[in-house]
Amino acid sequence: MKITAEQLYMKLVNDYKLVGQKGKISFTLKDITVEIETKDTVGNLIQEWIKAWMIAHSIEFGNPPNSQDFPDFLLDPDAQKTNLLEVKTFDYSKSANFDVANFMAYRRSVLAHPYRLDSNYLIIGYRMTGNSLEIADVWLKKVWEITGPSEDWPLKCQVKQGEVVNIRPVKWYNAERTTYKPFHSALEFVNAFDGTQRQWTRTERDTITSTWLRNVIKGYKAATGRDLT
Repeated sequence: MKITAEQLYMKLVNDYKLVGQKGKISFTLKDITVEIETKDTVGNLIQEWIKAWMIAHSIEFGNPPNSQDFPDFLLDPDAQKTNLLEVKTFDYSKSANFDVANFMAYRRSVLAHPYRLDSNYLIIGYRMTGNSLEIADVWLKKVWEITGPSEDWPLKCQVKQGEVVNIRPVKWYNAERTTYKPFHSALEFVNAFDGTQRQWTRTERDTITSTWLRNVIKGYKAATGRDLT
């Protein structure tokens, strides 16, 4: 069956009652089983579990041709401009620090495919003790609902030696207790993205930057029939 990201979220959280559920991570090879206590693989394993859960519940989905491509899942394989779903995970005992996207890759991607601004992000916060994992909370958000400004940049990013690397989330799940709150709209997000590329010395004067915002807004209208708001 085909369902929207919102329906998937409701089915996963309300019907399946994922929040609060516990599991264990282990690896078996022949007669030896190892309990996995590191968090390096948790994100990939949860994504694979989501895939298996969708199959078990007869939910239709597709994957991009390359497993590294955006998005993780196409909830409507027949209409590849809508119902795009990314899965993100983080250790709930710490602040969310996953990569929303590589900055330069996202710049190219949204310029070529502006409808990706409507993508849904299924975010799973977990707690882990030893090899035991508990699902602390689950959210379904748009990119502008999990990103925001930082002290130094219009858009919060991971910056290494002055180089902007990855877009990073703000603390959307406890906005009252953080100085830098999420954006209110897709338009606010792309304006902040544009402000960041205009501030960064690597991109401030290149030809793509000079027309990027205008072309994204125009392209979004052409792709969706709606104004970017």
